[in-house]
Amino acid sequence: MLLALFFLAVQSSWAIYLMIPMDDQQKNHLKAYGMAYWTLEQGIEVKWLLNYRGGSFLIPYYQEIEDECLVRGVSVEKMADVQSSAILAEIARPEVNQDAIAMQKAPKIAVYSPPNKQPWDDAVTMVLTYAEIPYDVIYDEEILTDQLKDYDWLHLHHEDFTGQFGKFFRSYQHMPWYQQEVETNKALAGRMGFSKVSEMKRAVTTEIQGYIARGGFLFAMCAATDTYDIAMAADGVDICESMFDGDPADPHMNEKLDFSHTLAFRDFEVVKDPFQYEFSDIDVSTTRRVTPSQDYFTLFDFSAKWDPVPTMLTQNHQRIIKGFMGQTTAFRQSLIKPNVLVMGENKAAGEARYVHGELGKGFWTFYGGHDPEDYRHLVGDPPTDLNLHPNSPGYRLILNNILFPAAKKKKQKT
Repeated sequence: MLLALFFLAVQSSWAIYLMIPMDDQQKNHLKAYGMAYWTLEQGIEVKWLLNYRGGSFLIPYYQEIEDECLVRGVSVEKMADVQSSAILAEIARPEVNQDAIAMQKAPKIAVYSPPNKQPWDDAVTMVLTYAEIPYDVIYDEEILTDQLKDYDWLHLHHEDFTGQFGKFFRSYQHMPWYQQEVETNKALAGRMGFSKVSEMKRAVTTEIQGYIARGGFLFAMCAATDTYDIAMAADGVDICESMFDGDPADPHMNEKLDFSHTLAFRDFEVVKDPFQYEFSDIDVSTTRRVTPSQDYFTLFDFSAKWDPVPTMLTQNHQRIIKGFMGQTTAFRQSLIKPNVLVMGENKAAGEARYVHGELGKGFWTFYGGHDPEDYRHLVGDPPTDLNLHPNSPGYRLILNNILFPAAKKKKQKT
């Protein structure tokens, strides 16, 4: 019904439009993304106005959309054809670092998350739920049975792809949730034909790698970033001590790592100590000299017309974002591959927080830290109430990645 109305609106000389502003005039930035997604679900095109008022959305006017914005608490502005045409004309000027990206289809979203309840929360699932964006939960079995092809976008939950169960052994080996985590993964590995969890996780990362290469979109946060690349580099190398897989690790593991298949990192070393709560020297959590009051990172400015992809991924109403920690907090810049695009960094500390790259026909993004609105989120802490943070710039970066696949057919100029 709405799609039919859309065509009538285009033909009408008195048609008006809705602008969902994404600058400081927006009352709820996070739910605004949900409105853009909901509009796409109705079959209506949304124009993402890059670098215009914080990355605002321009939508053909329907009463139903305006009403839905009101219900969700999203700020919206009505405008006539002449106003919207003037905005688009201004954006199109070659000397202006802005662009209008047409989005036409809501991407189908999968979240990689274990079936058992864990004592921490995932920022992506929280913000998807808050923004009212639908998603499916999948895990190793679905990935290994070729179900990734049904999705446009995949998020990796706070996960350890090395087979070391998060390296929680020292502190939590006697906790029921940890024991359940171990047993669930071991049982699944056996059912899928693997003798070790590390072998199953390596097979999962290989499947994900193929998914990206075929045109998929991957987004990962916290430990799912560096452990993904560690798993890819450690193919055929035993990096797990006996408490994790029943036999000793290879003492020469670091000399045998192969960085040719990693997405983001190279020349890193795996932490051999099974009792140390760290996977490798990619992460800077234990070595950084950044105090909480000084913990910020800066988003880069990109050319909207020539580099639309990173421009989309960095849309925000703020360019300086407050930092937040995680098991993997930020990435050591000296270990990032030269072809990887750094989109957010703390330059003084030598840290990258937000990085992006291409693989085949697809794209991937790594975002360091656990929860953008909880500086040091610990195991067992209560979940963040996003009703208290409706304008979070840190959470906006996650939602940029959600909408990015809707514009994937935009021809790249670089």
